[in-house]
Amino acid sequence: MSKQLFKSRLFHDFIRDPSALVGSVILVVSIVAALCAPLIAPQNPYDLEKVSLEFFLTPPIWMEGGVHPFILGTDDQGRGILSTILYGCRTSLIVGFGVLLIAGSFGVATGLLAGYYGGKLDIVIMRLADTFFSFSTTLMAMLMLGLFKQRSLMVVIIAICIADWVRYSRTMRGSVLEVKEEVYIMAAKATGAGDLRLLLRHLMPNAIPPIFVVMAVDLAVVIMLEATLSFLGVGVPLTEPSLGMMISIGKDYIYAGMWWMVVFPGLALVLLVLGINLFADWLREELNPKIVKEH
Repeated sequence: MSKQLFKSRLFHDFIRDPSALVGSVILVVSIVAALCAPLIAPQNPYDLEKVSLEFFLTPPIWMEGGVHPFILGTDDQGRGILSTILYGCRTSLIVGFGVLLIAGSFGVATGLLAGYYGGKLDIVIMRLADTFFSFSTTLMAMLMLGLFKQRSLMVVIIAICIADWVRYSRTMRGSVLEVKEEVYIMAAKATGAGDLRLLLRHLMPNAIPPIFVVMAVDLAVVIMLEATLSFLGVGVPLTEPSLGMMISIGKDYIYAGMWWMVVFPGLALVLLVLGINLFADWLREELNPKIVKEH
């Protein structure tokens, strides 16, 4: 299996694409750093026993007044910027992959059913999708978050999923409409295969590739959306680390010269989104047969 992977065209194209490699490295490093945050972070920024106002607005270690272990300085509560970034990336990725799992699953299921059965079911699902698509995902998420009395990571994920499933449903429906006219689908029907077998064994595996591209692009969109909601103060609760919340807090101090409170979280967010987008662009080119690649 591994030998076939290394000899495949997909792997060959991947190692020859610098942007794909750079994007993958950034993404993998971000995921590993987020998962290992409790092990590699100099402090737990949300452990009150390890946070002290003695280190209030300490500059980065290479500047005058910088102290170890606060390599990138501290915020207005004495929390290390590096540690908070690591924990904040974990929050961003949890929300991102959580939305991909829930919205993706629901969108794929509805798109699969709409494309296969058509008729009134297709009309109902697509009109529902059009209704949600007509609203801004950000505004829809803000509305839903305003309706919940308590905020948590799961609440943020659900609020984003309410409008985010549409892109998966539409993509899957279009892919199913193309695949279900293929000869092997007709042959499977002729042999007496039931709807469930056709949907799960024949249609979905062959119609799913475009969804991977949507997921790769959507991951970056969701991470930016979570940061935006947290920046506006309606995202994750104050007890959870967030890159958007760090930038929001830091903007009040940037004109006082405490630039590190905004620059480093902002840079971490940009690099994370950039890595995802670079990988998503390569994946889109690989899975889209209409794009002619030049080597």
